[in-house]
Amino acid sequence: MDNAILYAFLLTLFAGLATGVGSLLALFAKRTNTAFLSVALGFSAGVMIYVSFVEIFPKALDELVAVHGEQSGTLYTVIAFFAGMLLIGLIDKLIPTAGNPHESKYVETGSATGSAAAESAVANADVQKTGLSHKATNRLKKMGVFMALAIGIHNFPEGLATFISAMDDPAIGLAIAIAVALHNIPEGIAVSVPIYYATGSKRKAFRLSFLSGLAEPAGALIGFLILMPFLNDTILGLVFAAVGGIMVFISLDGLLPAAREYGKAHHGMYGMVAGMIVMASSLILLM
Repeated sequence: MDNAILYAFLLTLFAGLATGVGSLLALFAKRTNTAFLSVALGFSAGVMIYVSFVEIFPKALDELVAVHGEQSGTLYTVIAFFAGMLLIGLIDKLIPTAGNPHESKYVETGSATGSAAAESAVANADVQKTGLSHKATNRLKKMGVFMALAIGIHNFPEGLATFISAMDDPAIGLAIAIAVALHNIPEGIAVSVPIYYATGSKRKAFRLSFLSGLAEPAGALIGFLILMPFLNDTILGLVFAAVGGIMVFISLDGLLPAAREYGKAHHGMYGMVAGMIVMASSLILLM
């Protein structure tokens, strides 16, 4: 049991620290490879959607039906699934668009995708690094800190989802951890770029991005400590169903729209199909 907990926690830590990878990509590359991001985000969505409907939801249904009977168990599973969607939807609603990692941003600046301001900012990046006004510097710094907080809040339920999945099935947990890690790369970019532009310090930008990713294992640890005393077949089934709802919402509301914005028309879709194929193949091989 201890080894299972350690494995699940390490997977969650790996997924969370991918924000640091995104930060490094942003700080040391002249221009983010948006085609890669588009495919990666689509891939992540494909893994999450497939595993939610093919593995997680059926597992939750089996657990709850076994305890409460077919009719009540099915009802509890469906309610918990949509409750997970409601939870992450409320978190999105409470976080304004400017700091919300599920709202599509122009990846280099954190501004609305395709806006004239964003395009101008990227075109004049070298000038901005040294010639920002005090007001602009403060605004960018505030944006970066706010986005780090917003991403941290979002990472709590994602961390719990990865952790619980890995506890129940290490193979499923690994697939979800990889999907969440891919999802976290552009979030790391979104945090680090405005901080770097505001302070001129790559170290500060990386540190804040890195810390925002630690909310992932923190969410897993806090959730586990709260749930552990009450963990039984019913709670496990309800949590699994809610995790499925959370991942489907994140995929449809955040990953796929962002994948479409960052790449060409079909990059995100190709990535999504590839993610589903890889997830399906891995499940067959591990049977």
